[in-house]
Amino acid sequence: MPWYLQALISIPLGLALGNFTEWWFHRWVLHGLGRKRGTFWSFHFHEHHRNARRHGFHDPSYQRPPLALHAQGKEAWALIIASLLISPLLLWAPWLCLTLWYCALNYYLTHKKSHEQPQWAMQHLPWHYDHHMGPNPHANWCVTKPWSDWLFGTREHFLNKAANDSLAPR
Repeated sequence: MPWYLQALISIPLGLALGNFTEWWFHRWVLHGLGRKRGTFWSFHFHEHHRNARRHGFHDPSYQRPPLALHAQGKEAWALIIASLLISPLLLWAPWLCLTLWYCALNYYLTHKKSHEQPQWAMQHLPWHYDHHMGPNPHANWCVTKPWSDWLFGTREHFLNKAANDSLAPR
């Protein structure tokens, strides 16, 4: 198959797979296994969510070095290890592999920026803001794009609903 057809198929497939993986991992690992204190994944629910709630979505922990063994370091290491595990794909599905690597890097940078700049997150990632600041932390699993939340019916609006409710006549 010509390279441009491989790219035409693999890039959208990689973006969809990357988004599904983000949704699945966040829902079943970080909020599933991670709800139990003392597990490797508990940092997400018990540290990251606590910090975001306490500081109005801002997570000051992102100021720490990114590859240490703290919440954000574990997030970075998980993405690095996942990227290394899929690296054999580079040999027979290079566009898919490159797209998944892009998704991992984009996830980390987007997630980090959102928790360093809450106003930016409210404007550009309202679904992620809703995940942390809305009444239901068990919805809105996607960070970069809400595609899998739409597909699986787990997108719940809080930010826009609250803004609309405040504009309603009393």
